[in-house]
Amino acid sequence: MRLAALALTLLASPAWAGDLAFVTSQNAGTVTLVDTATGAVLAQTPIAGKPAPVAYDPAAGRAYVIAAETGRLHVLDEAGGIKASRALGEGAFGLAASPQGGLFVTDWFGARLLYLDRDLEQAWAVPTGAAPAGVAVSDDGAWVATADRDDDAISIFDAATGRLLHRVRTAGAHPFGITFHDGRFWTADVQGDTVSVIDPATGRLAGSVPTGSHPYAVAFAGGRGFVTNQYAGTLTVFDPATLAVLAEVPIGDYPEGISALPGGKALAVANWDSDSLAIIDAESLDITAEIAMPPGPRAFGQFTGRQVSP
Repeated sequence: MRLAALALTLLASPAWAGDLAFVTSQNAGTVTLVDTATGAVLAQTPIAGKPAPVAYDPAAGRAYVIAAETGRLHVLDEAGGIKASRALGEGAFGLAASPQGGLFVTDWFGARLLYLDRDLEQAWAVPTGAAPAGVAVSDDGAWVATADRDDDAISIFDAATGRLLHRVRTAGAHPFGITFHDGRFWTADVQGDTVSVIDPATGRLAGSVPTGSHPYAVAFAGGRGFVTNQYAGTLTVFDPATLAVLAEVPIGDYPEGISALPGGKALAVANWDSDSLAIIDAESLDITAEIAMPPGPRAFGQFTGRQVSP
């Protein structure tokens, strides 16, 4: 089922690359820019302080990366160059780009959600539950939600003002990754071996999905949901409509970040202990490529997308 790893060549910074992935490697202190259509490595950018969270915003032509050890935010262009940086404090962690522009950032130690405008200036900051990890925004930009790991809950806010709308207990303990899809928020509950499904309009738990051991993040492609299971080295595949589990697929050692590729027919998965980026077909569930990465790829966040313009 696995194909041989693609031979990769480090290229000069391109003027246009098409379908991109920004893969953070925490252990190596590197962000690798990959053309996901070809598997070519386009650039590798050193970032000190263990880069892990990432958010690629094709509309803005930017990728945002946080060095987890220091909390410094770095802004990369679509050639992998660092264009700006800002110190946010040691607890800065989860990232999500706003459809209206700007960036949402969780503060793990401070139990806060920050909104930074297009110039990276803080527009507001509001309290969350304890140890907020992931953050996700609804497609229309109306809602933003944090996965409050140590409170076993998510907080849902008005994305424009930061006003708290709901705080909802998850089905399993320690929600970490959070994703918005089809009108609902979905969390990977690391200590509960579940995915929680939350209706933001009512503020209620709408269901749950059993997963493999220690789920980390959730993504959707080809009409299916996919969950990375760290300890199991697998993806749990499920039907988002019925919440029925469809398959559990071996993917690599300690999979963490997962993100749908442009077109919605495949996904990219960062395997921390395999030092690889795996591409999986959402329909056949075949692994179509394995791309070597620097040590410790995590890619926590929405790290793939299609470049809007040259």
